Amino acid sequence: MNDLQSLRPDSDDESTNTSANPGFDSILQARLSRRQLLGGSMGAAALAMIGGVSPAVAAASAQGAGAPGRKLPKLAFNPVAKSLADAVAVPEGYRYTVLYRLGDPIDGSVGEYQNDGTDPAESFALRAGDHHDGMHYFGLGPNGKHHKNESERGLLCLNHEAITPAFLHPNGPTVVGGVRTVAEEVLREFYVHGVSVVETVREGGEWRYRRDSHFNRRVHTLTEMELSGPAGKTPYTVTKYSPDGSRTRGTVNNCASGSTPWGTYLTCEENWAGYFRRITAIDNPNRSARELAALARYGVAGNGRELWATVTPDTPDDLYGRWNAMKLGSSADGSDDYRNAPNTYGWVVEIDPFSPDATPKKRTALGRFAHEGAWLGPVRVGHPLVWYMGCDSRNEYIYKYVSNAVWHPDDANGGMAAGDKYLDDGKLYVARFDADGTGRWVELSFGVGNVSPANPAYAFADQADVLVHARLAADAAGATKMDRPEWGAVNPRNGEVYMSLTNTNAASRPLSRLDAANPRFYNDRKTTGQDQRGNPNGHIIRFAEAGGDVAATSFKWDVFLFGARATADAANVNISGLTDANDFSSPDGLWFSQATGVLWIETDDGAYTDVTNCMLLAAVPGEVGDGGPRTIVSSDGTSTRAVDTYVGKAPGEENLRRFLVGPKECEITGVAETPDGKALFVNIQHPGEDTRPDFATGTFGSHWPDGGLSRPRSATIVITRADGGRIGV
Repeated sequence: MNDLQSLRPDSDDESTNTSANPGFDSILQARLSRRQLLGGSMGAAALAMIGGVSPAVAAASAQGAGAPGRKLPKLAFNPVAKSLADAVAVPEGYRYTVLYRLGDPIDGSVGEYQNDGTDPAESFALRAGDHHDGMHYFGLGPNGKHHKNESERGLLCLNHEAITPAFLHPNGPTVVGGVRTVAEEVLREFYVHGVSVVETVREGGEWRYRRDSHFNRRVHTLTEMELSGPAGKTPYTVTKYSPDGSRTRGTVNNCASGSTPWGTYLTCEENWAGYFRRITAIDNPNRSARELAALARYGVAGNGRELWATVTPDTPDDLYGRWNAMKLGSSADGSDDYRNAPNTYGWVVEIDPFSPDATPKKRTALGRFAHEGAWLGPVRVGHPLVWYMGCDSRNEYIYKYVSNAVWHPDDANGGMAAGDKYLDDGKLYVARFDADGTGRWVELSFGVGNVSPANPAYAFADQADVLVHARLAADAAGATKMDRPEWGAVNPRNGEVYMSLTNTNAASRPLSRLDAANPRFYNDRKTTGQDQRGNPNGHIIRFAEAGGDVAATSFKWDVFLFGARATADAANVNISGLTDANDFSSPDGLWFSQATGVLWIETDDGAYTDVTNCMLLAAVPGEVGDGGPRTIVSSDGTSTRAVDTYVGKAPGEENLRRFLVGPKECEITGVAETPDGKALFVNIQHPGEDTRPDFATGTFGSHWPDGGLSRPRSATIVITRADGGRIGV
């Protein structure tokens, strides 16, 4: 591996948020004891809010996400046991097949993948990328158009978030003195990032992808993209590549995803900042105070995680040097260098899978941060559209975007033009969670509240500035810092929103910074004796918009599930009553089945890996307020603190079961399903990544999926039932 080590996607999750945004202990009042919370008129109001779904919400659900009166699903499989095996385990009566692996060709002109680091770099423009992540299945009708109910043939869109460089080159990446010396290796890495669009088909009960489909496409770091919406064609996005700020090259660190009602795919740029080179000792003296504040808030500093900018000589179009974000030119606007290149990343990117030649667009109205995903809320004729988003770093925020245009079904086949209408014009909000079980959506618009030129931490100049620096705007708005917000999912039964808070540590959230929505601090000691202090197992929060209105500015919330070991303290750690059949750590991927209503929960775990590999669980969701208030007592070994919160009803094994366990050192991420609910697509990301490989002996941390002495490969699997029924129920 030489002297360049692979970095996992979550290695960039440490906090850059130094704002003094308060927890809700000080938002409501200095502190509410449990007696105060439950007594008096305020307590009564809080309990009323946290109670059952209001008639307005029920009515809105019936009009919105469909399925009025839909019954809760009933899980119908035996739980899968925890496992440390280098294999995928699924319940009895189920089977899985490997559908699409790193290096698999998507065009007949490309040969089979050698998986030894010798495949030509350019061939990856027509091969599967690495680190399969978020994805979506789009039904494909016989006319070649989107058909939302088609389950036999579809386009599978999936992200390739990052890379394990050790597996891509003959002996890992070549680095001499902190410099990448083999341009071919870096070019290969450029192509391996991004997105795949592949046609999939079920024939004779078996799923395969069509290698020769004209829909097949790779989008990667070299693909030209348009910067669309309020931040495009502004001074913030001017580069040598695009002096008018209208375009950029490529997309990177595509984590979770989303979709639109008009059948396009949304891919989201997460830990993009770490790819840029910016040596602060050299660059900082050349930057203004405002620039330095913005660069620090987004973590743009260092050599770049893969050292891409160090390749010399460069090409005439700056193929490698465009990853250098230092101020190198003499221009006032950045048109002679790439000082503004980081501003062209961190967006939600729209791709039309049904139009392979369509230029992807970065939708800047949805804000720039470490986008985990963008999840569509209930779609109702005559109402705005909403997407919910998390910023995946510790102490970051939960956002939503609400379109100004109201939905009209004539736009259902509108393609990228519909995106122009709904995704380029709207309002961005950030969430504040209050201690009484309610919350507020705070608007992030120029001139609203502290998001103004008078803000002392960062003086905003205009709305484009607000969107480019959405993290700073959220700081100014007083948003609630969360324990690493990752995936979201919207319950099709009632429109409630679930967000995974994967984990945090004592440095990011010490005992003194606990609050009602992030209420636990404990030591999750591994069986190896390693201490893990903070909230290493994470939790899942959920909220219901006031009146079931996606444009509402208030909501009610509770904690759906707390991750924990089954053996942990039931009073203050294993609060959800998990057992050996369903205990888990570090929830990440969330996804609701539209066919069955099952909530699928995926893990990206380092805390519980002494006992089990990462997993997929199936849950019956319930609703906000089906539990009640709870006081959690935490200790850091020196001090003790009690925090009042709201916790959903403990699910029990009836409503939460482990469905799948993955191979060694992997992350389970990305989930999609055919509309009939009979095929579930799941991604196995970076198996074997944590073990240093021995190239001479062919020893790797995993040999999945090909076995033997093969190098491990990220891959998409498809799960079906032996009897052909729906998955999980």
